[in-house]
Amino acid sequence: MLECNVADQCLQLFGGYGYMAEYPIARFWTDARVLRIYGGTSEIMKELVARGLLGR
Repeated sequence: MLECNVADQCLQLFGGYGYMAEYPIARFWTDARVLRIYGGTSEIMKELVARGLLGR
């Protein structure tokens, strides 16, 4: 996921400051991680897409 990769790289640039709530990168990184977890595992998402395409 692109947003996760970008957020991870930005977090590396900020170092320890990236984890502090005072900096916007902390919120961006948290939001990117939640999207990864909230959507479900990759296997489940692939199964849902396949079901939609096959009409089952």
